[in-house]
Amino acid sequence: MVFEDSRYENDVPAEAQSDSGSCTVKQTVAVIGAGSSGLVAARHFLCHGFEVHVFEREDDLGGNWNYGKPCARVYRSTHTISSKPGTEYPDFPMPQEYPDYPHHSQILAYLRAYAEQFRLVEHIHFSTEVIRVEPVTEGDARTGWVITFKNGHAERFDVLVIGNGHNWFPKLPEYRGVFSGKSLHSADYRTPDIFAGQRVLAVGGGNSGCDIAVEAAQIADCTWHSTRRGYWYMPKHIFARPIDQVGDQLLALRLPLWFRRLTATALHRLLVGRPERTGLPQPDHRLFETHPVINSLLPYYVGQGDIIPKPDIERFDGDTVYFIDGSSIEVDMIVFATGYLIRFPFIDNRHLNWQDGRPHLYLNIFHPNYDSLFIAGLIQPDSGQFGLVHWQMLAAARFATAVRDGHSSADVLRKRKANPHQHLSGGVNYKESTRHYIEVEHWGYGKLLKDWVRQFPLPITD
Repeated sequence: MVFEDSRYENDVPAEAQSDSGSCTVKQTVAVIGAGSSGLVAARHFLCHGFEVHVFEREDDLGGNWNYGKPCARVYRSTHTISSKPGTEYPDFPMPQEYPDYPHHSQILAYLRAYAEQFRLVEHIHFSTEVIRVEPVTEGDARTGWVITFKNGHAERFDVLVIGNGHNWFPKLPEYRGVFSGKSLHSADYRTPDIFAGQRVLAVGGGNSGCDIAVEAAQIADCTWHSTRRGYWYMPKHIFARPIDQVGDQLLALRLPLWFRRLTATALHRLLVGRPERTGLPQPDHRLFETHPVINSLLPYYVGQGDIIPKPDIERFDGDTVYFIDGSSIEVDMIVFATGYLIRFPFIDNRHLNWQDGRPHLYLNIFHPNYDSLFIAGLIQPDSGQFGLVHWQMLAAARFATAVRDGHSSADVLRKRKANPHQHLSGGVNYKESTRHYIEVEHWGYGKLLKDWVRQFPLPITD
């Protein structure tokens, strides 16, 4: 149902017209998106005494994890690629009966339970699309924000949290020539039945590209997998333990990067083998220098000839695909699993300190100038995401509280975020790619967030 609350009939409702520093009226927070990031933002700002409104375009919560909704980008078989401890919110464990790598339906159920536990649903305005966001006073550090909705209503808020996600706007590569067959982006892929009787080319070496190639191999007439480079395809389990939990044990021991890389490389060769022995291309980088690709089945299907690796595409000519090594194949269908571009269509890029195709924010959260603008979940960690966004939004809520209450602790972060450039790779040199624009090494990044949370006093709320 479209949002029709009478308080939103005027451009600036009465409760938002008071001075933002008034102690008699709660400051208002607008959260855009009711997915995994928007929910945790609402939870923490509510706990810090703010009046929170979450605006969700769909008629249900869950965002990317709500299979079947227009906003969702998961396919029917999607499971997490990080295990439960690395995926869950730290203050809300996943059910014990969940498997190591939960299915998307279990993640959605988990998000619903989270929203119920912290009474968030009553703060969500469903079927309410935001079409424009503008600062009340551009350049003012404590400016409010005017939000315009699709139904024409507009409202002013003291604080803005953007949590609509970054894995939704498909990135499609450009090649010479025209392909005459069927093509789609992985954003629109749902079930493998479309591959029946088809010669299929999956393009992209990330987790989605590998999953789709594996699914095609089981039903298509022939399956090829095109990647720009070789990758380190890691199994989901090592010695019956989820691989990310093994990695976290090494990090907890404070072992240096070179030793962890040496150990992981040795384990990969022991459990997976050298890529060239199964026909996979040799990686052109060291382990950890690209986003983790967790797939136990791709080497298996390549090894038995059901998936044929191919290099990058050079051009198209009808149903023929030419590759940079001079080879060519005839294809009926191409699935481009080539990632996503960062887009926030409702706000001008100049308000986000946009540079080089992405916002430049301190810790990918804090605007260098605005104290009233935050982005939730603008990260691609080498682990699970929910827990890190928990700490992101706890730090954001603590900072916003310090700003609201005039506490001196706000000055420390305000000074630091004025220069948002930072290294969040944990010493890893990531390959140059749009895929790594917001890549973070989860262990060090999480520690930074927790350190900032401790900088601020505990909130005093009603």
